[in-house]
Amino acid sequence: MIQTERLALRNLTFDDAPFIYELLNDPAWLEHIGDRGVKNLDDARAYIQNGPMKMLADTGFALQVVELEGVAIGLCGLLKRDYLECPDIGFAFLPKYRGQGYAFEAALGVCRYAGETLNLPKILAICSPANGASANLLINLGFVNVGTLSLPDYGESLLWERSLHDTL
Repeated sequence: MIQTERLALRNLTFDDAPFIYELLNDPAWLEHIGDRGVKNLDDARAYIQNGPMKMLADTGFALQVVELEGVAIGLCGLLKRDYLECPDIGFAFLPKYRGQGYAFEAALGVCRYAGETLNLPKILAICSPANGASANLLINLGFVNVGTLSLPDYGESLLWERSLHDTL
């Protein structure tokens, strides 16, 4: 578990299926991250099992639920993708919790955890060129745009990198 000033980040459970269903069907998720085929609660549970739970078992890290006073407001954490050399950070929040600094706070907690606990030298991030909010967040976290990637299911994406030996 990662604890920040206002937030707690914890591993997903099957009880999070309603939250996952809502988040993964948010128009911003669909536009910037893509359709994961989560059309009902059974699909949400399958996403949790085959995505975050499997990644946690395989790597020791994964996307985590971000909670504010016990309420799930978003996801933030590390992912390991086959086409990237090292883990990347991912984040997404429900609409009513955007623009309040929660994504920055959660992502900063994940960056610190990655450097201090996992001892990773750097992490990456990817985002669509049209996702200005995510790009601005990455810049504020100390990430540097290092180029573009062409991803099979998503088209062109910006590639960002951050050394974890830098301090914020």
